[in-house]
Amino acid sequence: MKLDRLLAITMLLLNRKRVGAQELAERFEVSLRTVYRDLETLNQAGIPIVSYAGASGGYEIMDQYRLDRQFLSLEELQSIVIGLKGVRSSLDEQEIGGLLDKVGALLSRTEQGALAQMSQQMIIDMNPWHGGKADKEKLGILREAARSTKLIRFSYTDSQGESSERRCEPMSVVLKGYVWYLYGYCRLREDYRVFRLSRIEELHVLSETFVRRPKTLEQLGYGWNRSPDTAKIRLVLQFQPRMKPRVQDYYRDADIVTQPDGTLLVTTEQPDEPWLYNMLLSSGTDVKIIEPDSVAQSIREIAQKIVEMYTPARKP
Repeated sequence: MKLDRLLAITMLLLNRKRVGAQELAERFEVSLRTVYRDLETLNQAGIPIVSYAGASGGYEIMDQYRLDRQFLSLEELQSIVIGLKGVRSSLDEQEIGGLLDKVGALLSRTEQGALAQMSQQMIIDMNPWHGGKADKEKLGILREAARSTKLIRFSYTDSQGESSERRCEPMSVVLKGYVWYLYGYCRLREDYRVFRLSRIEELHVLSETFVRRPKTLEQLGYGWNRSPDTAKIRLVLQFQPRMKPRVQDYYRDADIVTQPDGTLLVTTEQPDEPWLYNMLLSSGTDVKIIEPDSVAQSIREIAQKIVEMYTPARKP
C-alpha cells in the first residue's frame, strides 16, 4: 500500500506546480506525519522534491525532472489526454483523474503548458449517458465482472424486439460513437456477441467464474461488421435539399450527386434488414425511393398501416 501511495504522490507532484501537505494527506487519507515521511522517502530515492514555506507554500518536484516517456511525442500524448478527458464523465472520476496524472507525469513543466494550449484547440465532449444513471451503473458492474471473470445473467431485447435470457462471459465494454456495448461469449448462442448496454435488463453477476477464451477483441474484429452472408439491396434515393446535412452525415460523398433542382440523389447498398425501412420512414416526405420498387412497395404498405392505425373508427 505504501509503495502505491509513493508512486501516486510522485505522479501528482510531476503533474502539478505545487501541492500542500494537507491536500496530500486528505487525498490519500493519511496523517500529515505520514505525508512528511513519504516525501522524505521519495527524496532519499533520488526524486528531487523541494519544499516552500508561506501561505502559498507546499511541495513540488524540480522543474526539469520528469519520468522517461520512451518514444511518445507531444502530439501523441495530446491524443491520449483528449481521449481520457472525453470519456471522463463515463467512467469513475478518480480513476480517470489518476490516469491523467500519470500522463502528465511524462511531461516537463514547459511541455505541460504547451499541451494545455494544444488541447484547447480540440475538445471532445463525450457524454453518452442518454440512458441515465441506470446505464452508468451497468457499465461499472460489467467492467468489474470482466475483470473478475465472473459469469453474468441478463434479459436482452434484440433489434427485432425479441427478448431472451442470456448467460454471458463478459470480455469487455466498448464505446462505439456515443453508445456503449458489452462484448462477450454468449452461452445461449454458443458464439461471441455484442450487446447494446441500453437493451440489457435484470443484470446479475453470478458466483460462477469462467476461463477467459483465447481470442482477443482485435482478432474477432469487435463484431461490428455484419456477416458477409447478409443480403444487401442497391438503393437509389432522392432527398430534398433541407436533408443535405443528414445525408452528408450518413452517406459517403462518392454516393451523393446534387441535382440541378437542389435535390440529392444517393446511390448506395444497405443490408436488407428491418432497421433500413425504419430509417427511410424517419425521413418522411423528404425522401423518395427511386429504386428498387420492392422497397418502395414495402414502405407504401407500412405507411398504409400507419394511416389505418390513426383513422377514426366509423360510428355504427
